[in-house]
Amino acid sequence: MLRFVTTALFLAAAPQAMAQNVVFGGMKADITAPVEVAADSLSVDQGDGSAVFTGNVVIGQGEMRLSADRVNVEYGEGGQNRIRSLHAEGGVTLVSGADAAEAREAVYDVELGNVTLTGDVVLTQGQNVLTGDRLQVNLGSGTAQVDGRVRSVLQPEGN
Repeated sequence: MLRFVTTALFLAAAPQAMAQNVVFGGMKADITAPVEVAADSLSVDQGDGSAVFTGNVVIGQGEMRLSADRVNVEYGEGGQNRIRSLHAEGGVTLVSGADAAEAREAVYDVELGNVTLTGDVVLTQGQNVLTGDRLQVNLGSGTAQVDGRVRSVLQPEGN
């Protein structure tokens, strides 16, 4: 007997014309919580105030975790006490609750609470998988949008 899999027929509409809105219940995060960064090394340029974390970088904010090979930090007004954004590259993974997303790059706008993942994005929610070119997550509301060549595999209840 063939296993019935709801695939939403791979939502393979015209390339880059398709957008899929998804609810990211597990991706909701406390965007007012402190941002913690751990890495194998840190390079700081006092001249321009930039910082680059490299090697096994893990960024945490509340229940949300973002990991990557390298993260460039952009500080806001007030110097190194206020992070404006983080640009992650290489093996990027965003995890919160049961939801997880992978991509080549991510930009986390800390002030707005938005994470934008680009490059071979794979979103996993339980057994359901959604892929696309770009995923934007609003961590405050827990909503997301996937753009580009969107494909989806949705498992029916009980599988």
